Amino acid sequence: MKFSDLVNKLENAVTNTSLSINDNDPNIAGVAAIDKATLNQLSYAEIGKYAARVADTQASALILPANEPIQATATQRGIAWIEVPHPRLAFAHAIALFYQPFKPSPSIHPSAVIDPSVHLGQRVAIGAHVVIGAGVTMGDDVIIHPNVVIYPDSQIGDRTVLHANCSIHERTQIGADCVIHCGAVIGSEGFGFVPTREGWLKMEQSGYTVLEDGVEIGANSNVDRPAVGETRVGRHTKIDNLVQIGHGCQIGQGCAFAAHVGLAGGTTIGNRVILAGQVGIGNEATVGDGAIVSAKAGVLRDVPPGQTVSGYPAMDHKTFLKSSAIYSRLSDLHQAIRQLQKRLDGK
Repeated sequence: MKFSDLVNKLENAVTNTSLSINDNDPNIAGVAAIDKATLNQLSYAEIGKYAARVADTQASALILPANEPIQATATQRGIAWIEVPHPRLAFAHAIALFYQPFKPSPSIHPSAVIDPSVHLGQRVAIGAHVVIGAGVTMGDDVIIHPNVVIYPDSQIGDRTVLHANCSIHERTQIGADCVIHCGAVIGSEGFGFVPTREGWLKMEQSGYTVLEDGVEIGANSNVDRPAVGETRVGRHTKIDNLVQIGHGCQIGQGCAFAAHVGLAGGTTIGNRVILAGQVGIGNEATVGDGAIVSAKAGVLRDVPPGQTVSGYPAMDHKTFLKSSAIYSRLSDLHQAIRQLQKRLDGK
């Protein structure tokens, strides 16, 4: 499509955005990263590491931040461009103009096993070898890919997508517009055992697992069911692959957890919290609204709202950076202390 046509579609998709375009109007056949783009492809640049690549990109058009010098560079090279306050957001909408995920047509595969008591919404798509237990309630436009197992008495909201080989255990409630990726397990038994003289007594996990609207769970991630009460993941929270959410966790809205995050049982996470890769949160710790936990940090006590923490045990990020600088000099400091001690001892 012509770049000008693409811009018009972006204006419809990105609200409250100021768009401008120079005189060049190339054909755009696809999208790519700025360092990989070729002729007739669209890319984007933000202030920072990709800004310098405007000078050598082969893209025919760019989405650029507003009021930045790199616009002049693009113009000098004959690259068409638009300026927006949030280039990455606009680029995300542009990708959707060229690619849509596979979406099967509404139908029920003959190999699916569906209990007669199941309530199916309209226009559902159910793939091969799906098993749906008694009392399951399913909304409209739900997509269930092959080999999914849904245990009895679960609820699946409108337009939710369950990818291949995921498992939904009993007492699970999944809201509308959720995505559960391949191999994820929602509502499995929490790790609840009580020590006795004879060994560990299993505590039955009789609680519920609730995913609110718009939640996305990555491949091979787990959200556990508690002994009592509920494990809850708030609206529009996004969870990466290989993440463990322990029983009884309460996760707020709009959070983002990267891969290998692990939450022990009873953890409370506020709204808009970011947990970077391999973060571990200790039992019953609380992370406040808007906090950020850096990669590989171990949170053993509560994190105040809005704070950024790093390290193990997790501490304020600025303190962690100072400590890291000192740690790298420990050998030199040790030698200096030894020499000072010798002087004090008169040796």
